[in-house]
Amino acid sequence: MTKSINNNSIQSTQHYRQATHATASMTAALPSPCEALAFPFNIYAHALHLHEGIASDLHFGLFQNDKISMRTAQQSTHELLRSKLPPSPCRILEVGIDSGTTSSLLNQPDYEVFSITVDTQQAERFKRNAKPQASARYQSLETINTEAKGFDIVLFKESAQYIDQLEIINKALDLLSPSGQLIVMGEFALKHNTTDLENLHLLKNMIMLAERSGFELIENLDLSVLAAPTFDYLLQAISTYRQRLIKDLFLNPEQLTQLEQSNRINREKYTNGEYGYALLRFRKKTAPRWHLQLLKENQKHKLFDLFKKTFNHTMTPATWQWKYGANASHALGVWQKDKLIAHYGGVARQILFFGQPQTAVQIADVMVDTSERGILTRKGPFFLMTAAFLEHYIGYGKPYLIGFGFPNERHMKIAERHGLYGEVGKMVEITWSPLSKFPHWRTRLLPITPLDNNTQIPLIVNECWQQMANDLQTALVGVRDWAYIQHRYLNHPTQHYQVVLIKNRGGDQTRGVLILRYDAHGCEIVDFIAPLAEIPLLVLHARRLAGINGQQRLFCRITENFAAHFAVAGGTRKMLDIRIPASTWDNAPSIDSLRNHWWLMSGDADFR
Repeated sequence: MTKSINNNSIQSTQHYRQATHATASMTAALPSPCEALAFPFNIYAHALHLHEGIASDLHFGLFQNDKISMRTAQQSTHELLRSKLPPSPCRILEVGIDSGTTSSLLNQPDYEVFSITVDTQQAERFKRNAKPQASARYQSLETINTEAKGFDIVLFKESAQYIDQLEIINKALDLLSPSGQLIVMGEFALKHNTTDLENLHLLKNMIMLAERSGFELIENLDLSVLAAPTFDYLLQAISTYRQRLIKDLFLNPEQLTQLEQSNRINREKYTNGEYGYALLRFRKKTAPRWHLQLLKENQKHKLFDLFKKTFNHTMTPATWQWKYGANASHALGVWQKDKLIAHYGGVARQILFFGQPQTAVQIADVMVDTSERGILTRKGPFFLMTAAFLEHYIGYGKPYLIGFGFPNERHMKIAERHGLYGEVGKMVEITWSPLSKFPHWRTRLLPITPLDNNTQIPLIVNECWQQMANDLQTALVGVRDWAYIQHRYLNHPTQHYQVVLIKNRGGDQTRGVLILRYDAHGCEIVDFIAPLAEIPLLVLHARRLAGINGQQRLFCRITENFAAHFAVAGGTRKMLDIRIPASTWDNAPSIDSLRNHWWLMSGDADFR
């Protein structure tokens, strides 16, 4: 209860956004140690103690009516949970602990309970309040040895929201005995409507992931109406004893105001059907043929092997680090025992979403082992990893509002058939003939190198980007500032790009930045940073540079909806077998709102 209630008040803090450990201390997310000592556990505990004379529990209560006390409502929570347990003998793993009451209630004759937590404060409260036979271990779910199998129940009571859903599902599969049960009781998001990142798991997504992974849902009990009065009760207690709380706990009044506002927001979310409280019970079925797992750095050699087998060339460790290691990134793997047979990667990309800053994810290195590619059903590896990635990362309330990639038409149609993607654009290629080597007298070219970091060049590049961004207020476009140019082009571990600044002769006016790539196909404009009106001039200089470097042609790839801006510079145009997707799997900006709005070039892809 206390963890969720505080979510909104700290939602903007970056270090809390990806909390992954069970019952992680909420006080750790606060600005200073002094505030952390009193916020929020001590406040709730003291308020309840003043209101009822006792405060042994700090979790949601189930209120059968508005006349009962918090203690009685919390007892109802325990009794409901206990009624869902199988008869003894029974081995239970409790992941995340409250003050020890739940563990004590679970410790019945012939019940063997193992409790774990990664919260030191929680462990101390457990020692003070739990019955002598109850014990807790300071350990995370991730580090439990899978040899400790044979549990009849793996239980998450108001702790699952701090652990990645895949970790919950995979560990439960490993630790449960045949037909064992996974029980998850606590808060969930019921729908996501805003771009703000939510810290609660989406209920329907957890159910779908569990069922795809080898569980069957045997109960989905909606307890939202019974749990929501918890917020009202706390608001009343804090209001009644406000001055006493400030005095006894040495609080700043603003801390209580913030806490009250957080409770009101959460109460409203329950009323609006955005948040809810539920008890889920799953039964383990036959172990699935494949299992999903977030790819860890120490498993990247498996990725290298699959990459080489799929694309017939090698990904170097330096390229992996450049793509996945240096930025916020995520990668899902599909495993058949110890063999990686599929991979779905994503790399964070800062964008302007119709003029507003947002974060998108660029889909990268989607591959399935050739021996498994024929399985393109909703139970196959491609569907399993794509659906899981979209559920985890893309859409309202997720780390990334939208995603993009560059699949061909065949792969696009497979994803559309499964309801995963919708098409929002296509790529075209425009080709020009090179020009002579004679200079252009009104403008001049200046090469940009990594050594320019301490010069005026970064400011000039950022100014060019700002002018381009002003022209693309009604578009979706990846940020092209100096930091991006440095990472994407100047510091690429294997590819060489020619980055050129175009300026007027006899003056300081900058016209734009060109990024060119030379290979067997010719000279390619892979990126462009300038006001759109400067495209003809930059194409002219690119044609000259192609001629200077002995290339047979100059070409550029751009989303079809912006091709006309390049066509004014002449050239011939052809459609490419490259589509631009957007998620249709979860609640996200609609396909119609995104269609024909992306500005994407070759440089926006990770493979050119």
